[in-house]
Amino acid sequence: MNKIFLIGNLTRDPELSETQSGISMCRFSVAVNRRRTGDGEQQTDFFNVTTWRGLAENVARFCKKGNKIAVTGSIQMRQYEANDGTKRTAVDVVAEDVEFLTPKPQENENPKKKPALEPFDDDSDIPF
Repeated sequence: MNKIFLIGNLTRDPELSETQSGISMCRFSVAVNRRRTGDGEQQTDFFNVTTWRGLAENVARFCKKGNKIAVTGSIQMRQYEANDGTKRTAVDVVAEDVEFLTPKPQENENPKKKPALEPFDDDSDIPF
């Protein structure tokens, strides 16, 4: 079974593109914090993630750098030859599902102000 679950923050804005056959593809990177070690030092892993089709369009549309997301998918390894001729291995996450964990910003995010009370000095109309 090849399954991965990640919760982290986007390190850059998602990049939406299309294949030659017109299929939407979105690439982004997620920073995932590890548990703190005994010395208290925080370590972070960075994962390259690829989404396809409608999911790719939604991620590109609603996510931006710094947003917290949850990714479910599988790990895919690929080998390629670098410009200097050396063989390299890349590890990518192919997402099956992405949940947006950063709350959606409200259009009018002005904090509600309490109405101010106005002083009222006119006691002439009070019947008692």
